Amino acid sequence: MTSDLSLFALILDASLVVQLVLLVLVVASVISWTMILDRTRVLGRARKLADRFEERFWSGGDLGALYKELSQDEKGGQGLAVIFRAGFKEFVRLRKVEDTDMPSVLQGAERSMRVALSREMDRLETNLAFLATVGSTSPYIGLFGTVWGIMQSFHALGNVEQATLALVAPGISEALVATAIGLFAAIPAVIAYNRYSNQVERLNNRYEEFIEEFATLLQRQGRG
Repeated sequence: MTSDLSLFALILDASLVVQLVLLVLVVASVISWTMILDRTRVLGRARKLADRFEERFWSGGDLGALYKELSQDEKGGQGLAVIFRAGFKEFVRLRKVEDTDMPSVLQGAERSMRVALSREMDRLETNLAFLATVGSTSPYIGLFGTVWGIMQSFHALGNVEQATLALVAPGISEALVATAIGLFAAIPAVIAYNRYSNQVERLNNRYEEFIEEFATLLQRQGRG
């Protein structure tokens, strides 16, 4: 008598607990890949927009004209454009307020840019925590399914007079499937999390540098 050890058969013949573990892992993997594709699109667009904005910003054009142009796209602005708009808007507003010295104006503009930066970082970091969770917990969830399946296999041996490899092989095989699926879900999530975290950090440094440079420009413009 031979046992069907194909993946599909092993899943169908697994215990209910192991099947539930496999279902959780498959769902987590599908969601992870959806988020991975989404972050690829979002972060790629963020880099392109940053390149495009910096090219326009450092071209030497009038900042007021650039601000008016960006203000017409209130909903679509992202990244450096949002940070610039927030800082320049506050700078112009505070300069019109009487009895407001230049240091206070600059502090207000930089504070507005920091708030915009924080919101941009929240947007870029969306779903990264989920990827980290999947990457760190999936192997343990799969291991739980494996341990449970092996326990069930050895428990079944108590009901037979002679234990053979043919009796325990199917049960152990279906249990090990849980570990394999756990690794299948975890590895892409870990790789994606590390890669995207690095990209977000680099964008954050880029935004921070722009804030410092723009604040210096505003200081020079305020003195002029």
